[in-house]
Amino acid sequence: MNSGRRVAVAATAILAFAILAHFANSFTILLLTRALAFAILAMSVDLLLGFTGLASLGQAAYLGIGAYLTAILATRFGFGLGWDFWLVIVLAILAGAALAALFGLLALRTSGVYFLMVTLALGQCVWGLAYRWDWLTGGDNGINMPGRPKFGISFASDHVYFYLVLGFFALSLLLLYVLVRSPFGKSLEGIREREARMRILGYNAWLHKYIAFVIAGGLGGLAGVLWVHANGEVSPDDLVLTTSVDALLMVVLGGAGTLVGAVFGAGIVFFVRDYLSTLVPWWQYVLGGVYVLTILYLPGGLTGIPQRLRRVGLSSSKAQKREGAADAPLGKQVSPSIRREL
Repeated sequence: MNSGRRVAVAATAILAFAILAHFANSFTILLLTRALAFAILAMSVDLLLGFTGLASLGQAAYLGIGAYLTAILATRFGFGLGWDFWLVIVLAILAGAALAALFGLLALRTSGVYFLMVTLALGQCVWGLAYRWDWLTGGDNGINMPGRPKFGISFASDHVYFYLVLGFFALSLLLLYVLVRSPFGKSLEGIREREARMRILGYNAWLHKYIAFVIAGGLGGLAGVLWVHANGEVSPDDLVLTTSVDALLMVVLGGAGTLVGAVFGAGIVFFVRDYLSTLVPWWQYVLGGVYVLTILYLPGGLTGIPQRLRRVGLSSSKAQKREGAADAPLGKQVSPSIRREL
């Protein structure tokens, strides 16, 4: 599928999603809103894991910095509840990018499992600050939002706020798609595959990874703003290791290096965790089974199913041709030129 058809399919899917969401009940629409906000965080992980080859366990820190910044400005200064909401979006993106710029100077000195452990440690440092800095963050109780923004349109309704989050999600997906299709994105893929060769060719591999790391942090800050308004509160529970692990597993589940795979992964995880958990007590086994089966039988994630089916169909058609050639009469198996010589 070429790039133009991919964009058309994605645009059609988002439009259909927006139309169908109009008929959903409040519980379903809130679940979808949370999934889309978290999908932005998962796409930032995909930029690191799928396109750069960096598995990070610290993305929850950037979601937390965006969420806490939004909550503190709203509760203490009444800032971000009107037209200044757009300024809060910019500030949260810059805050997430700034924190990532600082953490990147430390984390990118390592690679492999050491990079994983350093990002985990840095993320836990941010969680510790949120938990202990009582006078600013509210400690274990967190911060309750006074309400959602209102500028011409009130976003107090879950349905209206869903369309705002959907718009930010679509914009984030578009910008990331343009980024990974650009020469910079192709350079990231080259660094992921053969970093030593890219260095020999003259590319600054460290700088490329650092820029990708900072962009992922900015996306995490954006996700934090949307997340705190969807939930109505923020607490240290949003910054725990599980948040980063969930984002990483969503990417693996949907398919690393695809961007849209993170969306499928987020949808499945939130459906099982927030909806199926209300029906059955053994939902954890379902989610764990999905992870295990995907890793064992679909290493390319759920988005790799069409390609896998095409390969199976191609191999079966080749096998049928070989069987047909073997069953054909001997005279038909001999080429016409050889038959004329005979």
